[in-house]
Amino acid sequence: MYKKILVAMDGSDTSVEALDEALRMASVTQGDLRVVCVVDQVPFLPYAGYYDPGALIDAARKDSAKVLENAQNAIARMGMKGDTELAETESVADDVPTCLKRCADRYGADLVVMGTHGRRGLKRMMLGSVAERFLRITTVPVLMVRGTDTAAGA
Repeated sequence: MYKKILVAMDGSDTSVEALDEALRMASVTQGDLRVVCVVDQVPFLPYAGYYDPGALIDAARKDSAKVLENAQNAIARMGMKGDTELAETESVADDVPTCLKRCADRYGADLVVMGTHGRRGLKRMMLGSVAERFLRITTVPVLMVRGTDTAAGA
């Protein structure tokens, strides 16, 4: 059974639904949770001439820390075992899915739980899919939780 469950969160309602599902799964398997939030530094770098990318990255870190604090509170309310990790992409060649894979490998995850927004068409092409890319590079089983936000799938 799944004893080490990694949950990827980005602060969206869909990732909160993924955490809820992971909590249910961990309660059945008596598993431990690790909640990971990744700060992707790369999108901020092109704005270095216009804005202070350090300030933008710091703001992203603060937002991610709040996401992780809320996740830790949810874990505690359920009386579960778990911790959180704030991860960051390491270079311009790095991306969120690769960073999540490193986290899952380092943790020794038996299962990764993540949300998917279910974007299609132009939105998917423009925004990409962290979930899809992660599925393509990991060897760990993945539970995808489809968000109930109908606006995300348009």
